[in-house]
Amino acid sequence: MTAAASPAPVPASTGTVTTNVPARLDRLPWSRWHWMIVVGLGTVWILDGLEVTTVGNIASRLSESGSGLPISSAQVTGIAAALYVAGACVGALFFGWLTDRHGRKKLFMVTLVVYLSATALTALSFHSWWFFTFRFLTGFGIGGEYAAINSAIDELIPARFRGRVDLIINGSYWLGAIGGALLSIVMLNTAIFPKDLGWRFTFALGVVLGLVILLVRRHVPESPRWQFIHGRGESAERLVASVEREIEREKGESLPPAEREITIQQRESIGFGVIAKTVFRRYPKRAVLGLALFIGQAFLYNAITFGFGAILTKFFAVPSGGTGYYFAVIAAGNFLGPLLLGKLFDTVGRRVMISSTYLISGILLFGTAWLFDRGSLSAVTLTACWCVVLFFASAGASSAYLTVSEIFPMETRAMAIAFFYAIGTAAGGISGPLVFADLTQSGVVGDTVLAFQIGAALMCAAGLVAAFLAVNAERRSLEDIATPLSVAPVETAAASSAR
Repeated sequence: MTAAASPAPVPASTGTVTTNVPARLDRLPWSRWHWMIVVGLGTVWILDGLEVTTVGNIASRLSESGSGLPISSAQVTGIAAALYVAGACVGALFFGWLTDRHGRKKLFMVTLVVYLSATALTALSFHSWWFFTFRFLTGFGIGGEYAAINSAIDELIPARFRGRVDLIINGSYWLGAIGGALLSIVMLNTAIFPKDLGWRFTFALGVVLGLVILLVRRHVPESPRWQFIHGRGESAERLVASVEREIEREKGESLPPAEREITIQQRESIGFGVIAKTVFRRYPKRAVLGLALFIGQAFLYNAITFGFGAILTKFFAVPSGGTGYYFAVIAAGNFLGPLLLGKLFDTVGRRVMISSTYLISGILLFGTAWLFDRGSLSAVTLTACWCVVLFFASAGASSAYLTVSEIFPMETRAMAIAFFYAIGTAAGGISGPLVFADLTQSGVVGDTVLAFQIGAALMCAAGLVAAFLAVNAERRSLEDIATPLSVAPVETAAASSAR
């Protein structure tokens, strides 16, 4: 790398550097260092899964007399769920902007602290307004996590592993869901904990897990890609060199040389106007793709799985303390999808796998709605159907985060993730829980069937969009998929003539 840059804060424009840092990161073999990245950053989705599942499963208990909280089940799965998602949308946009401006590491520490603080205060809820307030703030923290974490992961993981790693990390949400489902069984058992304490301890245990993650996360470095663009080229060089030495000691052999370089005009920050122009004018088809994928998966998950426990208790008379067993099963199907299908996104390719997972899950959900309408399902068989549907839907949903984090330029990555997450989730994740809570609360089979069909239709529509617009990003460097805005003009011209 040529040209020096101070790791201290620098002016908005700091000169031009030529660097091979991206190529050096992409040619690294899998190592203990990469596992540290996965554990330090990826495990936060376990917390999110724990949170959402816990709230869904304790909804009936919270509404019971003696819970210590004057709130109804519909308010928990409707208003509180919508506020959680609304907070996530606002948090994603707010922290996404800060992440692109101030770096990945600072923000993925701050967002986790916000998340943990709000979760702890949720456990102390004494009135519905308190519960609603801190569900919003919990979502505010987790929304920031989505922007900071996904951008950092994709910039640190080698290109040939990026698809499967990103999918499995996002899919680890469902490990938390399994934990939340099983935890709720114990915590809602009144023979062990009183009605007014069990659900509070559930949130408290989530805080303990988050503190452990916070300790591990302290060792996760800043993204070298962010560093060299933002005038911290020497820091990026030192970091990558230290990682290379560590991996060479681990593998017992020298790494091959990195052959490709990129010339960057360093800058401190980029305004919203440039970001919007880049996303919607320079990449309009990719913008449509991102919106379609996020709206489809957001409605399916936020609208329907938020109310899964309510469906079991309303239509199949499953006791509120037993819904966790059923949710643990569909959560396992959700995690197995990205785990078993993830590698195919790097081998078969993004376009085929994204479109097929969305379409298959949508078609299967239509079938489930038909069987439910006929009265052919029991609590067990409905759960089995959902398990199969979500095996494919989970891989597709995870690929939405992967897609928007890799198809836009480096300088806009966190904001792009935040924007599409916020818009898609607002469309399906705020309106969804509100509508679906009313549909399931009515106790009318046709209302619940309608919600299933809407979710299925949106998944199929997103699958068709992906079939035409998905980007073949498998095994390609992020800089090849979307040229950084900071690339020096001479290099941009050369690249254009090469195409």
